Amino acid sequence: MTQATEVLVPTSPDEAAAAFGDGSGVTVIGGGTIVMPEITYGRLKVGKALLLGKAGLSGVSRNGGTVTIGAATPIADLVDLPPPLGPCAANVADGEIRAQATLGGNVCAGPGPDAPRGDLQGPLLALDATARSTGPGGERSEPLESFLDDRAGRLLLDVSFGEPAAGAFAALDYPHTHEYTVLAVSGARGADGAVRLAATGLADHARTLSGDPDAAASEVRLGDDALASGWYRQQVLPVLVRRVLADLEEAR
Repeated sequence: MTQATEVLVPTSPDEAAAAFGDGSGVTVIGGGTIVMPEITYGRLKVGKALLLGKAGLSGVSRNGGTVTIGAATPIADLVDLPPPLGPCAANVADGEIRAQATLGGNVCAGPGPDAPRGDLQGPLLALDATARSTGPGGERSEPLESFLDDRAGRLLLDVSFGEPAAGAFAALDYPHTHEYTVLAVSGARGADGAVRLAATGLADHARTLSGDPDAAASEVRLGDDALASGWYRQQVLPVLVRRVLADLEEAR
């Protein structure tokens, strides 16, 4: 006999954190654009589902130059933000998906079976974002880069970052109704003049880059999938890095 799925629908961030607990046996569902197909195709079995739609974890706020975005915020709500995040959000899939998918689901997505995931990881890394999450040991805030390396068993609550002095985004895309990003580079220049770059469309989650176009391909792991070969990505990555650096220079 198939065991029924336990469905949890918290109505506040505190309730969401309590329901998540240590994350054991919990499947978090934001917009469901990744999780539901996984369930449909039998790749994911759900014993306890935590639905975040009513948990008060959505919205974009600004306070003293710091932007905070709730994990349950639809990607569609991000497309008007300045680069690199806004243009990257506008480049995610299509309007239907952007209206349903959430920032948290995108940031926490693992590698896809046929194509890259986690487009928003790149611009948020470039923005030097901080991730606030809960799970074993309670709530913690840490650089997004650290969160991505150890996000299993954590419930993302929000991300925050300082508004950049300038930003840029460049991507290799294929025209398609439900579009995937083959490879992308995001860049941001902080108020202190420091430039940060990050790439998505890699063999694992997004990674920061040094800013040297000729070294970029050696700084990340590029894989083969249904969209492109690692060799092709290796040829394109320096081009995207140069484009982002040029856009940041023009924005001075």
